[in-house]
Formats: sequence, C-alpha cells, structure tokens
Amino acid sequence: MPADLSKLTDALLAAAAKAGADAADAMAISERSVSVDVLHGALESAERSESTEIGLRVLVGQRQATVASSDLSDRTMEEMAVRAVAMANLAPEDPHLGLAGVHLLSSKRDAEGLDLFDGADPSPKDLEDQALAAEAGALAIAGVSQVQSASAGHTFRDTYLAATNGFAGGYSRSSHGRSAVAITGTGLAMERDYYGESRCHLADLPDAEEIGKIAGERTAARAGARKPPTGAFPVIYDERIASSLIGHLVSAINGTAVARGSSWLRDAMGEMVLPPGIDLIEDPHRARISNARYFDAEGLPTKRRSLVKNGALQGWILDLAAARKLNTSPTANAVRGISSGPSPAASSLSLTQGGVSREDLAQDVGDGLLVTGLIGASINPTTGDYSRGASGFWIERGEIAFPVNECTIAGNLREMLATIRPANDARTHLSNVVPSLLVEGLTIAGA
Repeated sequence: MPADLSKLTDALLAAAAKAGADAADAMAISERSVSVDVLHGALESAERSESTEIGLRVLVGQRQATVASSDLSDRTMEEMAVRAVAMANLAPEDPHLGLAGVHLLSSKRDAEGLDLFDGADPSPKDLEDQALAAEAGALAIAGVSQVQSASAGHTFRDTYLAATNGFAGGYSRSSHGRSAVAITGTGLAMERDYYGESRCHLADLPDAEEIGKIAGERTAARAGARKPPTGAFPVIYDERIASSLIGHLVSAINGTAVARGSSWLRDAMGEMVLPPGIDLIEDPHRARISNARYFDAEGLPTKRRSLVKNGALQGWILDLAAARKLNTSPTANAVRGISSGPSPAASSLSLTQGGVSREDLAQDVGDGLLVTGLIGASINPTTGDYSRGASGFWIERGEIAFPVNECTIAGNLREMLATIRPANDARTHLSNVVPSLLVEGLTIAGA
C-alpha cells in the first residue's frame, strides 16, 4: 500500500477538523491501467492511464456532504474541507447519519491472506500479442465473418480509507482481462456474441486464443436467429446471465429500499423466497476474488453469512444508516466511491448448485427458451413485476432447435424465484457464483 495514500487521507481529515466538521471520513484511490485493442490483425488502440483521486465526507451534526478531487495539493484539500462543511450546513438533517462506534470497527486493516494482488505487469507488446491471439481464435471458427473487437488489459488499484473514529486501512488489487466480440452474417442478418475473462492473477487467466475460440463458437451458433413463439413457456437462464436474476432478489433486500418501503420483499423476512434446499451465501473472504474484502466502506468487519437459507430469507443488506433506520445491526455491506457517501451493497455471492447439467434442464423443459443475453429492463421495485428483452436459443423436445432474437420475457420475480431449479455449471472464480437456472411459466413475446 503506497504510503502517500494514507498521508492524503490524514491531510483531508485534518483539513475537515480545521474547517469545523464534527466528524469525517476520507478515501484515496490510486489506479494505473493499460489496455490494448486490435482489429484485422493490427493494433487499433493502446491506452494507458494513471490517476489518484481523493474524496472527503464531512458530518456537521446530523448533516453530511461529500466532495472529491484529483488535485492533491494542500490548498485544494483545505478548500475541499471548507466547501464540504458549507454544503453540510445547508443539507437536510438525517438522524441516522454517523460514523461507526470504535467497538464496531474491523481489527483487520489490509487484505493480507486474500491474495488480491500479483504484481504481474505485462508489457503493451505482450497485451497486443494476447489480443491478436484472441482475435485469431475467433476468426478460426467457421461462420464468423469478422471480429468486432479483441482486447487485453490490466489494472492495478490501491484504496485507502480513514476516519476520525480511528479507522485507517487499505489494500491493493490487480485485475487482468482478455475478451473478444465476434460477428456472423451481414446486413440485417448480422448477429454477434462475445466471451471474456478477468482474474486478479494473470496466471489464472485462460489462454487468449481459447477465449477467442469460445467467442467465435457462441457467435457462429447465432447465425439465422429469428423470433420464438409467443406464449407461456419455461425459460433457462444461461450461467453467464443467471446472476442478473439473483441480482433482482439482492436489490429487493437492500436495506435502503426496505426502509423506504419500496421493495417487493419488504415484509418477507423469514419467508420462503427461493425453493427449499437452496441457500444464497455472501462470503467476502474468498481468496483471489475481485471484490473480496475484510472491511467495508465504513470500516466494519465483513463476514460470511446466509442471506437465504433453505429457501427462507435470513437478513437484509445494510450499511450503518440503513441499519439504524430499521432498528437493527449493520451487516458490513457499505460501499462507496470517491464522490459519494456509503450505501449498502452485497458482494461475493454463491447460490446453491444443483445436481444436473444445463443440458439436463433442457431435457426437462421440452419446449422453451434458453436465454443467453438480456437487454433493457422494466422492473417494478415495489411489486416485482419483471420484463426484459432477451436473445438465446429455442428448445424443442429438449434439444436446441434454433437461435432466437428480438423477444421479451415477462413474469413476477416473487413467483419466478420460487420455482428456480439450478444446474451445476457455475464458475467458482466469479464474484457471484450462480449456475444456469430453470424458471417455470414465463410469458414470452416473440413471433
């Protein structure tokens, strides 16, 4: 952890106290990234960026304000603090605001043991070679007419958080990624698909050519896509987009939404929200996972816990303010950015996997839809009514029959989640480990 980040947060807190803040927290983030894109076998673009940004949240009584800057001068930090205090004095009072008590703070102040940083620093030429390999892998697949993009890159990020309650800690993360987007067909018959992977450690990344090959195979399979039939059918959410369905559940148990009464699960604590036998676990201590952490954005210690156990809802996702509004204990789910205050969000989720493959689920479907892509969304957060544009493949008699596009799937999330059947194909290196999911009786609007 670069020492200058802690010096920056110390300076911000000192400036806040001098400006008249009753309490404050400060964040500093330093990031360095390199990305390379190729097209038609040649370098298309190479970008490198380096930045350090600082953010300050001040509290004056029960009012708060947040300011941010990329100017790290002492004068700017003093001006930030004065401006933030002036803004806070004009802000509405919120009786639920406040830093964590010292007794609530995490004893772990770094990421030792989580293995989030590898230090690998591929050269731009190495990244170009990887992007070219991904492009070649996609072009080698029969039916691929062109590669829209092939990319390789990495990011190193250092984060430091400090507050006037005595908390101070930070950590480093690395991220390495490779991706390709391929196209089949021409004109109005053009279809595209993609594949990409990212890891904290470069050594964990799959071969770039294999990434391109998978992108090409997915794309070639979409040739000749057409609309599916209209009606009520079972739908399989492919593993690569199944986490979006669970994401709607997670959004509905966010403490901010529950406290406002704007969640379709606001009165569901202890009730069945998933089928019996299915758990939803949050475990932010999984090593080598991109959003692993020992403490949240308010300095509270994170831990493994069950959000849903045996189908029944066990808890909300809370930061300090949401917990106070609901008169319960915080769950160390605060996240924040440089220019915003804390808000609750979950990370590192795992849904119970089933005992069958996605192909086995398709056999059980008979006729229905396999969704591999989603666009747009119309979700009523209060009722759970759900509608999304979708693409994928039509299933007939348990087998893939033809690719589909330009259709809409609709239902009610409470009813949909109560019927899910998981496959066994979740990728365990992802932040959210969710397998393919079979959902009964959605309405499909197609041809």
